[in-house]
Amino acid sequence: MTQHDSPSLPAHRPGASRQAPEAPDDTSPSRTTRPWMPALLYTLGFLTVYLLAICTPWGQRAENPWFYLGIQGGEAAWIYPLSGSAYGSTPLPPLELSAKPTVMAGLAAIVLLTLVRRCWRQGFAALGVAILAIGAKEVFKSTVPRPDLVGAPENLLDQGFPSGHTVIPAALTLAAVLVVSPRIRPYVATAGVLWLACIAAATATMGGHRPSEVLGATLLACACYGLATWLLPPAAAPGATRSPRALHVIALVLALIVALVSGARPDTLTRSLVSAATAFTCAALVWYAAVGRPAHTARRTRPALD
Repeated sequence: MTQHDSPSLPAHRPGASRQAPEAPDDTSPSRTTRPWMPALLYTLGFLTVYLLAICTPWGQRAENPWFYLGIQGGEAAWIYPLSGSAYGSTPLPPLELSAKPTVMAGLAAIVLLTLVRRCWRQGFAALGVAILAIGAKEVFKSTVPRPDLVGAPENLLDQGFPSGHTVIPAALTLAAVLVVSPRIRPYVATAGVLWLACIAAATATMGGHRPSEVLGATLLACACYGLATWLLPPAAAPGATRSPRALHVIALVLALIVALVSGARPDTLTRSLVSAATAFTCAALVWYAAVGRPAHTARRTRPALD
């Protein structure tokens, strides 16, 4: 036999057996999995709040006395002078007659940011979030009646689910997150959740809406945002937001303080605390949707160390 008849063996290189393969990690879910779960969870949360609070007798019994806690009306609330209800006062957007101007100004700001940054897909998605959330609120309130299951007074039978004043800051905040630069996204989200905490607490404590109606509005806006991020292509969808770790704590602590102050009433501690807790929950939901979701980026394989 000649020498070339024997099969050739690969040369042995030290350390080669301990190196990880260079092929991409196909098991990573980030390249193939789309973030559809948040949209589904927020939608289920919205429907659950509606079914439990509106469509059950015990849910209605739990919330109907809400309007009779303390002095009827919003005059006793600390934030009443800023609500626009007092004669000659300027409303805090989007309360009272400032709701429509606030929506128009918010949509104009989204269009302007889209033109400046030329982020066309994110801009259309942001407009879709705001228009869909606010429009769905109008459709839901006008087409879905509030059943009277407990013989409530006539003035409590008007359909107020979800809250229109609450859905505006929630939707505009989430829409703005889509079009601003990733560097300032956490700070825009912080300003938005503080605004939302103030409006949600004020709306609840002054008797404009029940807590379930405020919470339902926030879940509706989050569901629209989740749907928009799911429909966006991976290259245009917002990824993980890098922000200082302390900012998460600072934003939520400030939201809690704003909710407590905006929901405060000297005549009833229960209404004050429940309003603040509801508003803080709304702020936390929007913060988690805009900033707090885990990253959807591919994992890289690294060679094993010796």
